[in-house]
Amino acid sequence: MNLIHRHIFANVVLTCAAAVGLFTFVLMLGNAVNDLMPHIIAGQLGLETMVYLFALMVPVMFSYALPMGMLTGVLLVLGRMSSDREITALRASGVSVAWLSAPILFSALLGVGATLAINFEFMPRAKVAYETLLAQAVGQNPLSFIIPKTFIRDFPDRIVYVGDKQGDLLKDIWIWNLDKQKRVINSGRATTGWIRFDEANSKLVLSLDYLQAETHDRQDPEDPAKVRSGGATDHATFDLSLGKLTGRPTVNVKAKWLTFSQLIGEWRRLKQPDPTVPGDQRVKQLMRVQVTIHEKFAAAFSVLSFALIAIPLGIRVSRKETSANLGLALTLAMAYYFGTIMVGWVDGHPALRPDLLMWLPNLGFQALGFWMFYKVDRS
Repeated sequence: MNLIHRHIFANVVLTCAAAVGLFTFVLMLGNAVNDLMPHIIAGQLGLETMVYLFALMVPVMFSYALPMGMLTGVLLVLGRMSSDREITALRASGVSVAWLSAPILFSALLGVGATLAINFEFMPRAKVAYETLLAQAVGQNPLSFIIPKTFIRDFPDRIVYVGDKQGDLLKDIWIWNLDKQKRVINSGRATTGWIRFDEANSKLVLSLDYLQAETHDRQDPEDPAKVRSGGATDHATFDLSLGKLTGRPTVNVKAKWLTFSQLIGEWRRLKQPDPTVPGDQRVKQLMRVQVTIHEKFAAAFSVLSFALIAIPLGIRVSRKETSANLGLALTLAMAYYFGTIMVGWVDGHPALRPDLLMWLPNLGFQALGFWMFYKVDRS
């Protein structure tokens, strides 16, 4: 019997490791395309920096990949065993589903511990290091931030498009000014211009020649019928704030990027009365910290929740096709994370206790898993 347990445990661990590696690679690739590709195209990242940034992505993506990897691994292993009639033979010899599940649940508990360490220690440190290194790398060559034939949307209140760039000389420049709702309130086009970096103020200064402007209606800026000519000027100057992109300002560390000790320190600080901060605002800030703590714990225990639902599902599905089990795993993972996102929508309403609501997807999956356990064991 111990041999069977070791056989199941080894297969689950190896398959989960392969699945985690696959999901980590896919998530890293998507993040690289979205986050790093513009800087790579602009020549702002050297090979060594790029490799280091990819390495720093691993703990961040691993925290998402491990629960999905556990779900996929269990489905694949039990699906194959069920299809080969191995589970039928074991159950015919008097072995219960609970006994078969023991090595899988043990591996899931190991996964919970690993995810807790990643979520509260390795992931926050890696994320802060990633943002800091990226900001510093971009700041070393800020003029390369202007990429020809690309809509540059990273400025807080402007969008810029440049048709051609030769050193600091720009041609066919478009600029759109945005309001707080990210709607265009006025725009302009210039035939030529120059760009320079103001190191003291960490900004790009855009000087345009022969600018033709248009203004939009402030009440309804998206109505093209209300666009009016804003006149023309021989010369105009715009300041483009680089913010975190230059690496000179301190990286704005979010609550999710804090380690466990830092989160507890922040929670204790917010528990103390502060006359400079309004009471309702302090309550919301405190709740965001509590939501972050509970979210990290819930994400770790999702490994166990996924295992509980994957065991009876893997037995009943009776498929050994990799694509079918991967598709099923992705569907279940998406359902779980969508539930987590829905709970996150109420994080600004402390009265609804969004910190405790973070556990609802876990409780739902575990309840469904135990019910399916009961059905499979009775069948």
